[in-house]
Amino acid sequence: VLFLVDVEGGVHPADLEIAQYLRRARRPLIVVANKADQLPDETRHLAFYELGLGDPFPVSAAVGKSSGDLLDRVVTLLPDARDADDEAEISVAVVGRPNVGKSSLVNRLLGEERLVVADEPGTTRDAIDTPLRYHGRTLVFIDTAGLRKRSKVDDEIEFYSTLRASRAIERADVSVLVVDAKDGMHVQDLKIANEAWERGTAIIIAVNKWDLIEEKDTNTAARGERELKERAPFLQFIPFLYVSAKTGQRVPRLLELILEVAAEREKRVPTAEVNRVLEGLVERQQPPQPVGEPLHLLYASQIGTAPPRFAVVANRPDQVPEAYTRYLLNGFREAWQFTGSPVNIKFRRRRQTARR
Repeated sequence: VLFLVDVEGGVHPADLEIAQYLRRARRPLIVVANKADQLPDETRHLAFYELGLGDPFPVSAAVGKSSGDLLDRVVTLLPDARDADDEAEISVAVVGRPNVGKSSLVNRLLGEERLVVADEPGTTRDAIDTPLRYHGRTLVFIDTAGLRKRSKVDDEIEFYSTLRASRAIERADVSVLVVDAKDGMHVQDLKIANEAWERGTAIIIAVNKWDLIEEKDTNTAARGERELKERAPFLQFIPFLYVSAKTGQRVPRLLELILEVAAEREKRVPTAEVNRVLEGLVERQQPPQPVGEPLHLLYASQIGTAPPRFAVVANRPDQVPEAYTRYLLNGFREAWQFTGSPVNIKFRRRRQTARR
């Protein structure tokens, strides 16, 4: 963490407040004292010892003084690449409306009563991080207090529990949305799923209390999923798992599915393969042509993971219709799946080569 402060303004009350938060975070930290334009004779940065976060590092971004030294210092604090890979954790937010069985599900996975379970909705008041080692990976479960409708939050404890649930989604790699099989999927459940999807989190929908559904056949689940996907099309890319925290039915499969969707979210595709698929999609269906200069999609590459992000270079990127973007996204999913994970495409204009 680089904590940037201003030597000209001195120690601000907001700096003290941020410092208090950073001390609790316990992360590698450098206090970067900017605007130290008088280096090497600068002394104003010494005032920031008051923050209690170690030696302030004076720099001047405006003229570039000590910026190289700062980079060297950052490098010394970075973990070894191999060690970081070995210890990579998968953060899992277990979310859903109150009393759908989130705590019971996590307890079943862990094999012990780690979280308070009761019939009263909203028993788990706080976000509790619980690690679990599985197939060489560390899964960190965040059992939240449940996302309930804002209008029904009538006391401060419930309000902050709801806020923490949203923050759990924000820092999660995978969100497990737990819904009640008897109650079905409510509008609030769809809002939770949409929030996680928009934040770039992989999603699994765990339909809990499946053992309580008495009159069901082999098509009951498929029919329910079909109706839901008509209401929210993005659900067609999300896996559903029908479980019972009470009996343990299919609960072990949830751990396997978490690893699978986490891997899909981190999937990287070689640039040559991206362009091969893009060329095939364009050949199958040309983009609608706007008035004036024809629209051409020139080439593409994957520019990021977690979630997968692609950049497509075009001569008129602002003229690509939303429907054609969805067509390309569906084509990319057909080629590489990305099960459970959002996928993003950005259109960019080709850089012009500078003339001499």
